[in-house]
Amino acid sequence: MKLIALPQLLRTLLLLAIAIPLVGLLPASVLAQPVTAEDTTTDAPEVVDSEIVTLESEASSTAAYAVPPAARPYKIEQLPDQEVFGDFVIGPGRFDLELAPGESRTVELIVSNRMGEGKTFSFDTEDTTGSDTGEKTIKLLGEERGPYTLKDYISVPHDEFYLEHSERARIPVTISIPANAQPGGRYGSLLVTMVSNPNDSGAVSGAKPASVIVSRIATLFFIKTPGEIDYDMQLQSLSTVNDQTFFTAGPIKLLLEHENFGSVHTTPYGRITVTNLLGEEVGVQNLEPWFVMPESIRTREIEWNREFLIGRYTATAEINRGYDDIVDEMSFSFWVIPWKLLVGVFVVIFLVFYLIRFIFSRFEFKRKT
Repeated sequence: MKLIALPQLLRTLLLLAIAIPLVGLLPASVLAQPVTAEDTTTDAPEVVDSEIVTLESEASSTAAYAVPPAARPYKIEQLPDQEVFGDFVIGPGRFDLELAPGESRTVELIVSNRMGEGKTFSFDTEDTTGSDTGEKTIKLLGEERGPYTLKDYISVPHDEFYLEHSERARIPVTISIPANAQPGGRYGSLLVTMVSNPNDSGAVSGAKPASVIVSRIATLFFIKTPGEIDYDMQLQSLSTVNDQTFFTAGPIKLLLEHENFGSVHTTPYGRITVTNLLGEEVGVQNLEPWFVMPESIRTREIEWNREFLIGRYTATAEINRGYDDIVDEMSFSFWVIPWKLLVGVFVVIFLVFYLIRFIFSRFEFKRKT
């Protein structure tokens, strides 16, 4: 082994004497080594969710806020479109199921956030019913219990969840029918609610809104329990809006009115044909199925139009009730008189008559001999 020369040894000892005190002044983060997969142990805390939300206070200082795992209990997916629409979307809008007494079924509801910022959503259930006047398609009953209640039989695993912008959640919704349920229909809704934070809009300007905006969207649940079911739905009338029988131009707005006297909803469908004064078919409107709630009235507006309309027309509705292959048929007649066109034709006829009269009053016509 070679001996180190004395001057070299002194220089080495001098450098160590300077470096050791400086190491004590450095922050621990400089000396820390990156943790790899081999460095982790079973004692390390488990990372449940790594989503981080950046919040801005009124003083414009930012702070990192980790969304609690409990706020994201559902399966979260990223939307393919990052565009901001300022709304949220749920789907589907209606579930139409047949469940026997004591049976349960789980369906999937999708909630998408397109607000442009993270939002918290919550669930609530309400019974639904139809209208006895036909003015509304369906009514939400709030705390009131409906005649065909379903609100106590709709459930979700968690009442609240959080979504960032351009995220969607897949929500399992369970419907459980009691074992003593009678044959017929049950009707309810699951409402998804988003409440605006009154502090959000004042983050930069310092101003706060005066009120909190609550947005709700309902998904309808139509549940049919098989057995001896009372079906009784009829087409009550076919007319135009406000029973108008004279028009100057299209489009023509036709109105169908159904009344359901039964204990379960029906889904009628069919078509409307329009014929002219000579009985020739000049228009057909196919009608996709729609629903009519039990013990309620439902009106449906259909718009028919074509480029040129003049004369008397008859609209005939052929509507299948949606059960037992029963078809209701009804007709309604109306007139279309385009007065502007008729005034123009009258003016032309008047000018031609006046020209002929002028010619005969100024010239004498004699037969040639």
